Amino acid sequence: MGVQWTNWVFLLACFTGLTCGSLNSCDEVRKVFQLRQIGPSKLLPSSPKPGSDLQVCTSRNLTCCSKKMEERYQVAARRDIQNLLQTSSSSLKFLISRNVAAFQETFEVLMKQAENHTNSLLHESYRNMASQAVGPVRELFTDIGLFLLGSELNVDDLVQRFFDALFPLVYNHLINPDLSDIAPGYAECVRSASRDVRPFGAAPSLLANQIAHSGVSGKLLLQALHLGIEVINTTDHLQFSRECRRALLKMHYCPHCQGLTQSKPCMGYCLNVIRGCLASMAEIDTHWREFVRSLEGLSARMQGPHDLEQVLLGVHTLLHDAVAHAQKNGPRLSAQVHKLCGPPSREPAQSVSVQQHSSGRESIPLKAYVRESGDSLAVRRKEFLNSLRLYRTYYGGLADQLCVSELASADGLSCWNGADIVKSYTLRVVGSGIKAQTTNPEVKVKAADPVINQIIDKLKHINQLLQGKSIPKLGTLDQIETGSGDPEGRYSGDCDDEDGCGGSGAGEVKRKVSRVSKRKLFFPSIKLQGLQVKAK
Repeated sequence: MGVQWTNWVFLLACFTGLTCGSLNSCDEVRKVFQLRQIGPSKLLPSSPKPGSDLQVCTSRNLTCCSKKMEERYQVAARRDIQNLLQTSSSSLKFLISRNVAAFQETFEVLMKQAENHTNSLLHESYRNMASQAVGPVRELFTDIGLFLLGSELNVDDLVQRFFDALFPLVYNHLINPDLSDIAPGYAECVRSASRDVRPFGAAPSLLANQIAHSGVSGKLLLQALHLGIEVINTTDHLQFSRECRRALLKMHYCPHCQGLTQSKPCMGYCLNVIRGCLASMAEIDTHWREFVRSLEGLSARMQGPHDLEQVLLGVHTLLHDAVAHAQKNGPRLSAQVHKLCGPPSREPAQSVSVQQHSSGRESIPLKAYVRESGDSLAVRRKEFLNSLRLYRTYYGGLADQLCVSELASADGLSCWNGADIVKSYTLRVVGSGIKAQTTNPEVKVKAADPVINQIIDKLKHINQLLQGKSIPKLGTLDQIETGSGDPEGRYSGDCDDEDGCGGSGAGEVKRKVSRVSKRKLFFPSIKLQGLQVKAK
């Protein structure tokens, strides 16, 4: 009877994929343990032994595992799944990161092109004052650029500051021209009078409104993309609960203890484990889908006064109309300035010739930057959203994708069910999400991950902004903090006693609506090589 029992065990081992005779040796286990750099080989027993000290990989049979090995296997199982998460998200993260950089570059090129258009107009239409206007024009577009970058600037103020600086030039060269320039003191008086006499009509307020409208859309687009990267970074570094870590160990490496180094988990078993571990992440699905749809809606609305490209490249036309308005009302403006500042005070004629000679040497670009049509914001947005749309179900299908593509055994093949090699998994397979895990036979899910809840709150808020529901004042944005959302730099995880972490709750979403702090702009530095996007 004893001989028959020994033969039956031997045949079963051969059937399940073990090399015949492996029950008497841990050589294959040692080889894989070293190959995967799980730990030093000295942790392995010299031969199979009872596993009475094991906590997860328990078995009635002899085992090739020690308690120290089990601990190393648990670390390896967690590392393996995190590597898979990061690999799975790498193309999505690169797509967003690359387009953040591309949009920012396009903004910068547009800014320079608009500045050159404006200088070209002044040089061709108002040559006498063109060289002196280069400075105010440069300052205008520098300020617009800083505004788009999230700097603490008021659009009305920066536009009015430009027109205030322009008025003394228009007055000196077009309204009340003379052989000599007006004196600096008188020019300052004319500049100060600009807001009272309104020489440019409605042009300043019109330009400010256009920049504010289009700037909100442009800033919000970049803000949303940075939040998208934050979502991915958070889920890439998901901290798993104790129950999940034990389940991953049991699925990945407990079969190694029995010499089953080539086994794979059954599909249903894998789905239960991974859906349990990623239950909180699956809760992102609804809000991520809405995030993609909301970005598409924002892009569709970025037309007319909301089209940043159209607004910037139309500044020179609006400026031309503004100067023409001042010229048309020259007599009235001259009388008003005379009333406020007195008769014009002018520089000596000889100093003017020197000034004109020196200022004439200043370079004025006559040609704007020529860009390929494919570089336009509208084209870039369309191409990006077409690609992003392919990832709208990313979080909803992630657990299934990992099991189907990477982890589980193919249909029809023998597989590991957590205890033995079997033909199929017979326990109930649960769905995705927190609520579905109440009946999960493999992983006990206590509650939603607080850091995932926080990132969901941020997605909800940015979706409202993208849909135009939470912009109470023209030209301003609700501020959404970027980063990990945790002052200690943790990413996420169930906060049980064993983990030693403290719950942060759903997190506070700042509701202060104003200009963005100079400490943190909406364009963080981007390192595409390592795909690490960090906010300054």
